[in-house]
Amino acid sequence: MGSIRLDLVGKVNPEPVDQFDRLPDSILLLIFNNIGDVKALGRCCTVSKRFYSLVPQVDSIIVRVDCVISDDDPSASITSVDKSRHPVSSFFRLFLGIFKPLQSLTQLMTPSARRIPSVSQDFDCEGERNNVTHHSPTQVLKNFNEIKLLRIELPSGELGIDEGVLLKWKANFGSTLDSCVILGASSVCTNPNRVGDCLASCDASNADRVENDNGSIPDSFYTNGGLKLRVVWTISSLIAASARHYLLQPIIAEHKTLECLSLMDSDGQGVLSMNKDQLEELRVKPLSASSASKRTLVPALDMRLWYSPNLELPNGMVLKGATLVAIKPIEQSKKEAVGLDLNWVAAAFEEPFGTAARMLVKRRTYCLEMNSF
Repeated sequence: MGSIRLDLVGKVNPEPVDQFDRLPDSILLLIFNNIGDVKALGRCCTVSKRFYSLVPQVDSIIVRVDCVISDDDPSASITSVDKSRHPVSSFFRLFLGIFKPLQSLTQLMTPSARRIPSVSQDFDCEGERNNVTHHSPTQVLKNFNEIKLLRIELPSGELGIDEGVLLKWKANFGSTLDSCVILGASSVCTNPNRVGDCLASCDASNADRVENDNGSIPDSFYTNGGLKLRVVWTISSLIAASARHYLLQPIIAEHKTLECLSLMDSDGQGVLSMNKDQLEELRVKPLSASSASKRTLVPALDMRLWYSPNLELPNGMVLKGATLVAIKPIEQSKKEAVGLDLNWVAAAFEEPFGTAARMLVKRRTYCLEMNSF
């Protein structure tokens, strides 16, 4: 009778079944790879021992940085950060410290937490606003042993530019700079109803209007500081890219399975990208560091520049003082005859800026060279 009674109880009140237990590991890994975010994956580790064992096998990781702080004072707390630019809206924060502007990215930081038993100390689950511990990028990612795709996102670009100015760059690196494309404009008008006003507010001298026909740069470009500003944009972008590249060394050395690595910012200012061959090149051939700062040495460069005082795009956007610079190392540009194929230049940017690049490369080309620095 006792056994019959137990059977009846089991049928009326069956024990709950965890539906995740019925999913194969391959499906769970597919889900985790679509999650990607390193902080969310850290929380997944606290759910069960099975999740804890599977998360390190994820091969697609995204590290989102919520706040940039100075590394000059390692003891600086969250309260020292410019909250108006980088608001602290939750306890689960990931920080990336910068040693000096444009020079290095040195620390990934996560709020300290109360650890759940048996969970790795590298995954923080509950943060305290005023108690912050520091972790290097290598420490944050060390428990992931099969990373193939890694994307690190900064909250904003390192380059401080005036409001309304457009500046975008994309750089590809191996052991040194392979290529860099920079697109800039002194101002942008995005309202189709105001296109006429935007054009009228530009320098509408006869010389500039002639320039629209033959693609040459007007003399005023050299005398009113236009050229100097473009040189500053170019050098600053190259320094930012080389600084990012330098600080990615430990991650690249640690994770041999990496096939694609990118370091970008959420506002789309700059992107550093490395493919499988470039990653392997850096592992085999050590980079040359700049003696002046913590960044990769930029080699002697061949640069091609295109300029338009007013570039009107098909979608109605107007770029004033639109400038495109395509950069490759001098030795590499000689081997590849860079001037014959410029598809890589337009492919560097998403729309509508890819269209802007394609329009600019049809204009007169100006060739420049820059020494290594």
